[in-house]
Amino acid sequence: MVRRSVIRRFWREDSGLALTEALLTIPVVLIVFAAMIEFGVAVFQWNQAAKAAQIGARMAAVSSPIVGDAAYASLGNFDTSVTALDGDAVPAIPASVSCQGATCDAARLNRLLTGGDGVCGAVNSGFVGMCDVAPFLTAENVVVSYHRSFLGYVGRPFGQVSTVTVELRDVTVDFLFIDDLLGINNITIPSHPVSMTSEDICDTRINCY
Repeated sequence: MVRRSVIRRFWREDSGLALTEALLTIPVVLIVFAAMIEFGVAVFQWNQAAKAAQIGARMAAVSSPIVGDAAYASLGNFDTSVTALDGDAVPAIPASVSCQGATCDAARLNRLLTGGDGVCGAVNSGFVGMCDVAPFLTAENVVVSYHRSFLGYVGRPFGQVSTVTVELRDVTVDFLFIDDLLGINNITIPSHPVSMTSEDICDTRINCY
């Protein structure tokens, strides 16, 4: 009888129950909060990358060709089988040139990234660069492409009117807390290509300004 009464008292005893429940739930709550913080940072950096691509495309559209003058000039070299005289519409022949990282003009790509002041994360030159908005970007993450848009005309003094595309490659967000728990070390941010037509204020072969 004594043994049975001890067992009954054990099952009825509720002291320490709250502590036991806390030990079971607190780890779960902490994991959820950590995941919310991690994914919140990931979304924030994702938005930074998208905005940086927009800024880069806008700056590239009004800047000297990031691919270099010679590569950009090749967009205006038409197939010899096509008769194209000065003043004619640009032949509908697809063409594009692009560069990434070290294959770009270093000085022009640096201006695209930093805005001209050579510093990421600070605006000292009056122009906002891509890594002023997204400091984690490097030159190797940026791909700049120029596509023949078929606008303008052959022999235009300021060159062909092109479509400029800036996109990001291999940009990742590294997790700090949940990588070991979920087995996810990082996620890759999509390329977010942004295209713009290069600036053009001349629509005829005479009276160009």
